[in-house]
Amino acid sequence: MRILRILLYPLVPVYELVIRTRNYCFNRGIFKSRKVAAKVISVGNLTVGGSGKTPAVIYITRLMKSLGYDTGVLSRGYKRKSKGYLYVSDGDKIFYDVSETGDEIYQTVLECNVKAAVAEKRVPGAEKLIKDSGASLIILDDGFQHRWLHRDLDIVLFDQRFLTSSDKYENMLLPTGNLREPYSSLKRADIIIINRKFSEKKKLPYRAEKYFEGKSLFFSHYHAVGFVDVKDGEFYDINDFVGQKSLIINGIANPYSFIKVLNTLSIDTTSRLIFLDHNNYNHKEVQKIRKEFYASNSSSVITTHKDAVKLNRFKREMDDIDIYYLKIEMVIENKEKFEELILQKIKK
Repeated sequence: MRILRILLYPLVPVYELVIRTRNYCFNRGIFKSRKVAAKVISVGNLTVGGSGKTPAVIYITRLMKSLGYDTGVLSRGYKRKSKGYLYVSDGDKIFYDVSETGDEIYQTVLECNVKAAVAEKRVPGAEKLIKDSGASLIILDDGFQHRWLHRDLDIVLFDQRFLTSSDKYENMLLPTGNLREPYSSLKRADIIIINRKFSEKKKLPYRAEKYFEGKSLFFSHYHAVGFVDVKDGEFYDINDFVGQKSLIINGIANPYSFIKVLNTLSIDTTSRLIFLDHNNYNHKEVQKIRKEFYASNSSSVITTHKDAVKLNRFKREMDDIDIYYLKIEMVIENKEKFEELILQKIKK
């Protein structure tokens, strides 16, 4: 990976020129963002990889619904098999399979019972979602770079691990590093959330901290709620799994953070199968999971919620296996101030 990053380094100035030129055009009004007939909250990031956007979208969706806002969620539908606009859910019923919608929006709908759609082009996607659902507030999943759509509030997430990493290549722009835009783009952000996930809070290095000055900065972390049976949805207490040997499977951006938290819960994670991020499971891979489950003499299979929504359709093939996902919730530290700030921006 390090060698590949070095080989791609000559392309970084080209990428940077394109990004800075595009942002300049938006900042100067050469490119114009379009308003839609609803308030828009964008939840995005500055990096590739898992920063916790989906848990943040779920948190904000639940918040806005609880306050009485007619809420809809719009996502690109990353790695879905379909194209164009799809009205995914009316808040009561899901109209498409997870392979057609993408795992992130599917998980959000299951968690929040929210109106939702996917579309690569966010402006027409938002307009169609408003028309189809009547939503008065749109939460834009992964929207920071999608500047064609005007937003009333821009929330940007960072993985704390990324900010505190000493790897100089990670902190470069694509295609060598993980940055989609330079740190200076944070001028557009209204709120910054640093997600420490299951780790302790760490002091941020100056190279990152200087860009947060004057910004509304919040920390978040994950709380493990319990385990849920993938096949029937039954909930189990974490203590029911303490000391248990499980086969761990996941296809997320940072699989080892998931394994780390399972270890802290005293679960034996020696046996594991790691798949690519946003992996769309097929029959061959399910058979591989079954084979490894029996070969490792595991008591259960444990996965993430994002993986569970794609594995659920293989219930028949895995009817002889106990498979669960770890249910987590995002906790915003200083939540009262965070929620008050969101309402202030939306009511303007």
